[in-house]
Amino acid sequence: MHYINFSLFQTRLILQLLPLFILSVFSLSARSENNNMDFFFYGDFIHKNNIRTVLFNQKDFELSDPIIRLNTNDKLILRFDDLDADYKNYYYTIIHCDAHWNPSELREFEYIEGFYEDQIRDFRRSANTRMSYTHYHIEFPSHNLRPTLSGNYILKVFIDGDRENVAFTRRFMVFEERITIDGHVQQANLVRYRDRKQQIMFNINLGNYRIANPFRELKVLITQNGRWDNAIRHIDPKSIMGSTLVYDYEDKTLFEGGNEFRRFDIRSLRHPSERVNDIQSSRRHWDVFLSADYRRSFHRYVSDNDINGRFQIKTLDARNDKIEADYAWVHFHLPMESTIPTGHVYVMGALTDWTFTEENRMNYNYGEKAYELSLLIKQGYYNYKYAILEEENETADIIYTEGSHSMTENDYSIFVYHREPGDLYDRLVGIGHLNSAIPR
Repeated sequence: MHYINFSLFQTRLILQLLPLFILSVFSLSARSENNNMDFFFYGDFIHKNNIRTVLFNQKDFELSDPIIRLNTNDKLILRFDDLDADYKNYYYTIIHCDAHWNPSELREFEYIEGFYEDQIRDFRRSANTRMSYTHYHIEFPSHNLRPTLSGNYILKVFIDGDRENVAFTRRFMVFEERITIDGHVQQANLVRYRDRKQQIMFNINLGNYRIANPFRELKVLITQNGRWDNAIRHIDPKSIMGSTLVYDYEDKTLFEGGNEFRRFDIRSLRHPSERVNDIQSSRRHWDVFLSADYRRSFHRYVSDNDINGRFQIKTLDARNDKIEADYAWVHFHLPMESTIPTGHVYVMGALTDWTFTEENRMNYNYGEKAYELSLLIKQGYYNYKYAILEEENETADIIYTEGSHSMTENDYSIFVYHREPGDLYDRLVGIGHLNSAIPR
């Protein structure tokens, strides 16, 4: 038998690179054709087909992101439905991650106060719905489990105390108010991008917060409307003026403006609403046929009051949105003369977790000359777009199906992480929120 001897440096290097390698393998696997996925994905992902309508947001604000301040009374609400309509022993835990959503080097006792896992005990059965389900609910942090450090986290929900039997995962963030961020969104300065791209201009004000080397210690990320596939990363300050870090690039902080989100309203299944062509019912379920969509890449920009890709659960047919809102098969129809030879078309938005899987991939109907998809969706108000993801590409393209305009209203979030030399994790020391419709 032959043994391989590693030096201490080599061993540390392997341990540092191993999580990155595992994550890359899992991320590629997330786009596989297999419905029975048994891997773990560090992001917003549903692993069980019976899980639907996962909502994770700030308490009393359903359209908010799951972000709380460290060592405060801020609360998040997690809600989800189990279409098996039985009772399961769901548990959850949290995993600390670095700025790029790789698992950090911390152990559980270093970032969790209380128990390392907790049970989800609040549940109710659906009432007066054609499709039965069980609705689960928790308030987080709880007395039993709470994070003690700032940063990125994954909340992992699993079954019967078996952490390998994952039901779904959700991102959330815990931040410290150490710095402030000022900025605005404008049309791109560069002439070739002026009509379709938006430029993010911002400053990070350190105040009395000490950072010895911002170029080495800080990680700054920008997201658009909650998407992570097109997030801008690895941005260094262009200049430093006293305690202010200036990010006024013309080319490094550009996003496609895109277009306003498409929408449909299924708060009522008794009467068709705008964008709903027909509603059909059977003993077991509802079918909602949306009006045929069209490519918007050559159309002029039209302003619209969307909710930037989010959705809100609501029923007008009953009183209790949580357990009396019904499910329907919603049918999407996007006419195109031919298929996209280099990629696939997806329905994109919070309704599909901003992910690109077989479930939200559209199929081309050669007889109809259109891309089609059916999704099982709970009653409510929804935003969505059509996106194209080419093979071996991680960022979806929306220009071909939606067009791109610098006047589009978009939400942007700026995340600032700090890791001092010798630290094992990225602290989230500030978050800034910008909107392209708010004037300078």
